[in-house]
Amino acid sequence: MIALPAFESLGVQRQFASAANISAARPKRVVFLGFGYGVTNETWFPDVNQTGPSYTLPEGLKALERHKSDFTVIQGMSNQYNNEAHWGSTFWLTGANRYAQPGQTFHNSISADQVAAAHLGTDTRFSSIQLGSEDVKTSGHGPGLSLAWDAQGKPISGLDNPVSVFHRMFSADSLPLEQRQAQIAQRRSVLDAVLADARRVARNLSRTDADKLDEFFTSIRDIEVRLHKEEQWLSIPKPGAPLKEPQEGLAGREEIGMMYELIVAAFKTDSTRVISYRQPVGTLLNSLSIKFAPHDVSHYLPGERTVASQKRDSAQSELLAGLIDKLKEAKEPDGSSLFDHTILVYGSNIRTIHYLDNCPTFIAGRGAGLKMGEHIVLKEKNTPLCNLWLTLLNGVGAEVKSHGDSTGVLKEIQAG
Repeated sequence: MIALPAFESLGVQRQFASAANISAARPKRVVFLGFGYGVTNETWFPDVNQTGPSYTLPEGLKALERHKSDFTVIQGMSNQYNNEAHWGSTFWLTGANRYAQPGQTFHNSISADQVAAAHLGTDTRFSSIQLGSEDVKTSGHGPGLSLAWDAQGKPISGLDNPVSVFHRMFSADSLPLEQRQAQIAQRRSVLDAVLADARRVARNLSRTDADKLDEFFTSIRDIEVRLHKEEQWLSIPKPGAPLKEPQEGLAGREEIGMMYELIVAAFKTDSTRVISYRQPVGTLLNSLSIKFAPHDVSHYLPGERTVASQKRDSAQSELLAGLIDKLKEAKEPDGSSLFDHTILVYGSNIRTIHYLDNCPTFIAGRGAGLKMGEHIVLKEKNTPLCNLWLTLLNGVGAEVKSHGDSTGVLKEIQAG
């Protein structure tokens, strides 16, 4: 058949074209997994003298051995503006300067997941999904409601337990369609009234207040876009759930494992293509029978605290390996896997204790054209973490020229 032309009467040409279309249609997907309080410095990072594919996997990542050819560990990245020892996620995906606005003590900007969502989220029910946990306030994450921040640098809320996530994605709406349509119309009416008031006062504002009003108008436009999208999906039933409803009260290790299953379910049903997860640390330690608080584990000392820190690292790696298993097992219509079209990032913008350089950075998946199976130590220390986000965003087709404090793409991690 290879030597023969594709005879149309045999249907070969049509079959091949159909297969090509299926393959071409496979969407890209992005997952950001962020955790607080960092890692055990001595046993999580590979030896800096062993780079490329032939490196020894450290103890903290040992549980990921079976996937070694499918992930890359990057050393030498940091966020130059990160100046809080236990703000593990506030600026992780933004790279913003907290003091960028004169007279203000806090400023943030758009996170990388939301940039990806603007490109990848137009055809799905949810442009992005933010996951969190009820214990994030004590898990070293810092200000924020999730890992996500909108275009105005405002925090975006997340779903903080597996049951809420399940019902959000798969449970049918209880209100009749007409009532839901009426609710959207009412919200639009409120927006129109607010905009009318804002426009009336606009001509008398100072330059500073005018800038604030412009930011307000941008926020209103974002709400209008969300309302329009919500309206488009009102009459489209949610997909059937590919898993059972989670049990109430899951915490720690079980909670993270279930959230990972829900991530795969969201991608399987194409409910979204962009997910971020602000992971718990405190309840994870509790589920591992570790008696120390997350902060104490981060400030580990030789002895029991070090053992606790290493136990946490191993548990997180075991859970991550399970997620990669599930992404590989989930098949696409063309026979490829979810993993083939997904880029997954795992890490934090704190290394350990109060060290804010060399952020733990782990990437996996074939969805962004990045090198896998390697240990990369960047030549330039303290390379902006946003250089990775910029490279990743371009890799999934979101053509942006910069992000946060980026200085350029990371050519060292680009495949080919």
